[in-house]
Amino acid sequence: MPYDFDQIVERIDQQKLWTFPGGVHPDGRKHLSNQTAIDTLPLPEQLLIPLKQHIGTAGSCLVTTGDSVLKGQVLTSSPNPFAVPVHAPTSGKVSAIEERTTAHPSGLAELCIVIEPDGNDTWAELAPIENYQQQDKAVLLAAICEAGIAGMGGAGFPTHIKSTARKPVEFLIINGIECEPYITADDRLMREYGWQIRQGIDILMHLIGPKVVVVAIEDNKPEAFKAMQKVCEDCAAIRVVQIPTKYPAGGEKQLIQVITGREVPRQGLPADVGVMMFNVGTCYAIADAILYGKPLIQRVVTITGEAVLKPQNVWALIGTPVQTLLNKAQYQIKKQKVPTVIMGGPMMGFTLPSVNVPVVKITNCLLVPAKKELNLNQRELACIRCSACADACPVSLLPQQMYWHSKAGELDKAQEYNLFDCIECGACAYVCPSEIPLVHYYRKAKSQIRIQRDEKEKAEKSRQRFEARKARLEKEQQEREAKHKQAAAARKQATQNTASAAGDAAKDKVAAALARAKAKKASQAEATVAPAAEAPVPENDNKAKVAAAIARAKAKKAQQEAASEAAETAESTSSPADAESERKAKVAAAVARAKAKKAAAVQPAESPATNASPSDHAPAEASSEMSAEEQRKAKIAAAVARAKAKKQATETTATPAQPADDEAQTATEDDSPEAQRKAKIAAAVARAKAKKQAAESAAPAEQTDSEAEQADDKTVASNTQEDDSPEAQRKAKIAAAVARAKAKKAQREAQQNSAEDNE
Repeated sequence: MPYDFDQIVERIDQQKLWTFPGGVHPDGRKHLSNQTAIDTLPLPEQLLIPLKQHIGTAGSCLVTTGDSVLKGQVLTSSPNPFAVPVHAPTSGKVSAIEERTTAHPSGLAELCIVIEPDGNDTWAELAPIENYQQQDKAVLLAAICEAGIAGMGGAGFPTHIKSTARKPVEFLIINGIECEPYITADDRLMREYGWQIRQGIDILMHLIGPKVVVVAIEDNKPEAFKAMQKVCEDCAAIRVVQIPTKYPAGGEKQLIQVITGREVPRQGLPADVGVMMFNVGTCYAIADAILYGKPLIQRVVTITGEAVLKPQNVWALIGTPVQTLLNKAQYQIKKQKVPTVIMGGPMMGFTLPSVNVPVVKITNCLLVPAKKELNLNQRELACIRCSACADACPVSLLPQQMYWHSKAGELDKAQEYNLFDCIECGACAYVCPSEIPLVHYYRKAKSQIRIQRDEKEKAEKSRQRFEARKARLEKEQQEREAKHKQAAAARKQATQNTASAAGDAAKDKVAAALARAKAKKASQAEATVAPAAEAPVPENDNKAKVAAAIARAKAKKAQQEAASEAAETAESTSSPADAESERKAKVAAAVARAKAKKAAAVQPAESPATNASPSDHAPAEASSEMSAEEQRKAKIAAAVARAKAKKQATETTATPAQPADDEAQTATEDDSPEAQRKAKIAAAVARAKAKKQAAESAAPAEQTDSEAEQADDKTVASNTQEDDSPEAQRKAKIAAAVARAKAKKAQREAQQNSAEDNE
C-alpha cells in the first residue's frame, strides 16, 4: 500500500527515507575533478552540431552552407512536439552540412551543421520573459521548447513535454544525486550556481504546481548540500535532503522509491504516483531560457581520469570536439596502453570511436583512464551461477536468465523476464566474477527486439495500407460501375425522350404540313371559286377559249416544224437557190410567229376568271366542261390547222433536191390514195395530241406539243405498219425524218427569234 502525502512529508522532515533493493558501492573517485572551479574553453576551430540531440525526432535544417550565423540563432525547426531545435553556439559561418561521426555507442555518422567561429561571439537578439508568474503557462512552455532544452541528466527527454502536468503532482524532485563514479559536473554546478538553479525550481513550481519540492543530494557532496540549503531556506515548500551514497540511487525510479516509498509501475510514469523529477542542470537551463532568453548552447562537462594531467569541470559549447576538452585537461596518451576515451561514467558510459566527436546536450563526463585504472580488457568466462548479479540488480530482475536468452537469440523468452525493465546501470556486470559484459548483451537484445518491432509495425502498416488501397480501389470500382449504370440509364432515358420528342415533332410537322396544305388548298379554292362566282363565264366562251388555245399550240408547233425543215433543207442542198429558199423559210417562220402573237393578243386574257395563263388552264377547263361531240369538233379543227401549217411549210421550204418533200406536197394537194393516207395520219396525230392535252391540263404547251409529236410518230408508224407495201414504208420514213428536222429547226429559230424580240 503506497504511503500517503502526510506520512511521506513527515518522514522527509525527519530524514527517515526508504531504500531500494540491490545496488553497489563502487569507488567514487570524485575527488579528482571536484576540487577546482568550473573553467571555460577557448573557441575551437570548428563546431559540429548534430541535428538530433534528444529523445524524439530531429528538426529540419534552417540554414545552408555559406550562411553567417549569430550566437544563439536557431538552426533547426520542426512542428513535431517531440522535436526541440538546436542553436548556434557562437557566431560564425556555416562551412558544411554533412554527416559526421557523433557521440553514440554505434559510431554511426549523423547529419551535422559545421560552423567555423569568427571569434566575435556576437549574440543574436534575445527575448527574456519578465514577470513570468503573470504569463500564461503555454507561453513559458513554448519558450522552453524554443530554447532547445532536453533532460540533461542523461535521458535527453524534451523538457517542455515533461513540464506539462497532466495529473496532480504532489512531489517535485530535483535530482542532484550524480551517483556514478568520477562525475562531478552537477556537484560543481550546485556549488557555484545554486541561486540560478533555485530560479529554475521556482519556474517549474509555477508550471507544475507541486505540493512539496525535494532537492535530493548524495551525502558524499556536503558542499553542494550546504549551497542548496542556503538558496532554498526562504521557501517552506522546498526540502533539501541527503540521500545515502549507493549506486544507482540517481536512477529515476530508484530515487522516487527512496524519497516517497512509492514504486513506479512497470509500464507507467512517475506522474502516475504523483511525482515528477528534473535534473539540476535542466533547472539551470530553464532559468537561462526564461529569465535571460538564452537557448541551451553550453553545459558543464567533467574531464577526469588518471590519464589527464589536470582533471576539471569546464563550460563546453555544444558541438565542441572532444579533442579540445582533452587538450584543456592535458591528455597524457602515454599513460594508456590503448587510446581510450569514455563518454559518461565507468558504469554506464561507452567508448568513443574518435576524439573528433562533438559534445552534445547529454554529455556530462569524459573519462580517460590510465593503465590498470579500469578493467577494460575483460576476459569473459563462463557463468558460475553465483547469483551475485541478481543480488545487485536495483530492479529485482534475473540478469542471469536474461543473459542466457539474449546470448542465444531467444528474444521472446528474454522479454518474459522483463528485459525492458533493465535500466542498464551496470551493477550486475560490476559484481560479476566471470567478468561477463551483461549490459552489452541486454542492449544488443533490446536493439534486435526494437528492430523486429519496427519491421512488424512497418509490415502491419503496409498491410493496412494495402487493405485500405484494395478497399479504396473496390469502392472506386463500385462507384464507377454505379456511375456507368446511372449514365447508361440517363442515356437510355434521354434516347427515349429524344425519340418521343422526335416522334412528337414529326407528328407535329406532318400535322403542320397537312394544315398548310389544307389551308393552301382552301385559299386556292376560294381564289378560284370567288372570282368565278363574281363573274361567271358562259359555256360558249369557255369552248371558244379552248379552241383558241389549241389553235395557238398547233400554230406554234407548225412554226417550229417549218423552221426546222427549212434549216435542214438549207443544210442539205448546195444549189444556187439555197439563199432564196432560206429567205422564204425565214419569211414563213416570221409570218407564223406573227400569227401566233396575234392569236395570243386576241385571246381574252383579261377575263377575271383566273390569274394563270390560258394555255395552262384552258385545256383543263375544256377537258372538264366539253362534251364528247365538242371534243371531236375541236380535234377536227386542230387536225385541219395542222394540215394547213404543214402544207404551208412544205410549200415554203421545198427544193428540187428533195424528192421526198415533193412527194409529200403532191400527196397533200392531190386526192390520190397516198394523199388520203397522209391525211388520215395527220388526223390521228391531231386526235392523239388533243387526248394528251386533255389528260395533262396543267402541263406547259411545249410539253404538250412534244408529246403530241411523239404521238404523231407513233401514229405514223402504226399507219405505216397497216400499209405493208415497200413504197408506203419508204414514204412514211421520209415523212417522219422531215418532220423531225422541221421540229428541231423550228425550235432553234424560235429561240433565236425570242432572243431578238427580247433585245
